[in-house]
Amino acid sequence: MESVVQIASYICERYQREFGQRIDEMKLHKLLYFTQRECIVQTGQPLFPEEFLAWKYGPVIIEIRDVYKNDTLNEVPAHDTIALYADVLDVVFKKYARKDSWSLARLSHGELSWENGRKGLSPTENGLQKMNLADIRKDAERIKQRRSILSHFKIIT
Repeated sequence: MESVVQIASYICERYQREFGQRIDEMKLHKLLYFTQRECIVQTGQPLFPEEFLAWKYGPVIIEIRDVYKNDTLNEVPAHDTIALYADVLDVVFKKYARKDSWSLARLSHGELSWENGRKGLSPTENGLQKMNLADIRKDAERIKQRRSILSHFKIIT
């Protein structure tokens, strides 16, 4: 497994390079979630071990929140690591990076993992409830099945 700080650093650096601006924190967390899910879709395994919290606006990793605020996301992974996960990262950037943060939050709210992580919380509180990896795997399986059906009908997603 990889370091979530390195993956977040890569996302920040790539976003800056492709869009000419710093990624906002909310979007970073959502892209990390979609990267984790996409890695499970493609490889069957998570990319990093850190767990997401089911906050009111979607998945959040506290460690990333802290380093983002301190502007210390500068641990880009080795070229070999980026190459190993290029397909995962490319899919996430192609499908999600251009969307605004609020759209990504709404998408994450449709995930079983986030919904289950929010159980017992009011809509206005963040809480400390973790999103279950088994539920993220179910979200990944749903995406995999959807893609399979769409490819069967030759619909590109």
